[in-house]
Amino acid sequence: MEKIYVLDTNVLLHDPLAIYAFAEHKVVIPMTVLEELDVIKDRRDKDVSREARLAINTIDKIVGNASPKALQSGVPIRVMGEELGTEDSTQNTEGSLAIFPDQMITNTDNIPFLNGNHDHANDNRIINVGLSLQATNPRSSICLVTKDINMRIKAKGSGLERVEDYKKDRVLDDLDLMSKGYIQYDGSFWSTVDSVKSEAHGRHTVHVIARSNLPTLYLNMFIIDEEEFVGFVVNLDKEFVYLLDISKQNLMNQSFWGIHPRNLEQAMAFYLLRHDNSDLMIMTGPAGSGKTLLALAYGLQVTMEEKRFNKIIVARSTPPMAEDIGFLPGTEEEKMAPWLAAFDDNLEILHGADEHSFSSIDYVKQKANIQFKSLNFMRGRSFNNALIIIDEAQGLTQFQLKSIVTRIGSNSKIIVLGNLAQIDNKYITPLTSGLTYLVEKCKSFKYASIMHVNGIERSRLAEFAEENL
Repeated sequence: MEKIYVLDTNVLLHDPLAIYAFAEHKVVIPMTVLEELDVIKDRRDKDVSREARLAINTIDKIVGNASPKALQSGVPIRVMGEELGTEDSTQNTEGSLAIFPDQMITNTDNIPFLNGNHDHANDNRIINVGLSLQATNPRSSICLVTKDINMRIKAKGSGLERVEDYKKDRVLDDLDLMSKGYIQYDGSFWSTVDSVKSEAHGRHTVHVIARSNLPTLYLNMFIIDEEEFVGFVVNLDKEFVYLLDISKQNLMNQSFWGIHPRNLEQAMAFYLLRHDNSDLMIMTGPAGSGKTLLALAYGLQVTMEEKRFNKIIVARSTPPMAEDIGFLPGTEEEKMAPWLAAFDDNLEILHGADEHSFSSIDYVKQKANIQFKSLNFMRGRSFNNALIIIDEAQGLTQFQLKSIVTRIGSNSKIIVLGNLAQIDNKYITPLTSGLTYLVEKCKSFKYASIMHVNGIERSRLAEFAEENL
């Protein structure tokens, strides 16, 4: 059965190369989608407008000099060999791309038709394309692909048989499967191991265990159990896993800039932050679990005391209602202050007990050379000898995170923070968040580390509100 996929605008904004994701099947782009991309490409929101332009260029590359008739019936999708991972310079994926002139659809007795109000006219036109193709191609499978949940419901309610979310960028089927940076065993970990060889390396002990007993491990992760064993994966090969035996007491006695871990998860995060072999540290966890505080305390320790970095760059994406940081008088740091207030709050925690706390905070900002940046203006730059902290990363796409991580220069480290329960982007879910994608991809990168921290300290009023309001 022929499969025809109708793409919504948000799919191409989410992944400008989505056209290549449907293999040998036919991809249909409604004229309304092209019109929306044309409007979006000139927006002030640099990330969204960039994705729109890239999507338009991708379509133009495939269409080439095709005639109007060929364009409406479908032109072959040809892609460069390096994009497919093949050695051929050009290759046909056997799929096709067609533009559907949805302005020509009329309301007939044979085809369900949505008109609706002006605010939803574009969504309705795109749904109408799927309904029209379904009515005129009874032997084909027609599927509307959209990131908009409400649009999927409307399409099904209008009679469209197949409506799907765009899933190519998903690396997980269930968020519970996402790596936390550690595996916890009930009872004793050693009761699950058949044999072990322990080696002494100076003051350290390394346990060598058969890989078959621990198939899901990756570098720089922990194994813990209820009997206070803590093992850290320092190496692995096809046959063996090498676990560094770490004292739980030593983990809990760590400190950065005067703060100590309150639980084992925070202690493991301390260890990973300190780990010299980690260029990228990802910390996930609920609000109030200490992610920002740990990152900031570590940053002050390694810039002011140890002189490892020359500056701390704190950045986050401004929300959609404030796509531009503004043109009013003031520096970039002053304009970013409302969105980075959490870092000022944590600086107050670190120095609030000082005799002159406000003077101490201002001194620390200047001495540690803390710079506040908007992610919208980081593309094209390179950061050397710097510690970069990316806050609220859960609302970023994988393309946005990639553009940030590629900015990291020599002798620099990046810490990515995020809470997947607080996503404000209407087109991103926890499973499609760039943060989830980064966590799963970085398991195969030996210079990255991951930790899910917990240990929320809330007032009794906050706990009541969380459970009852």
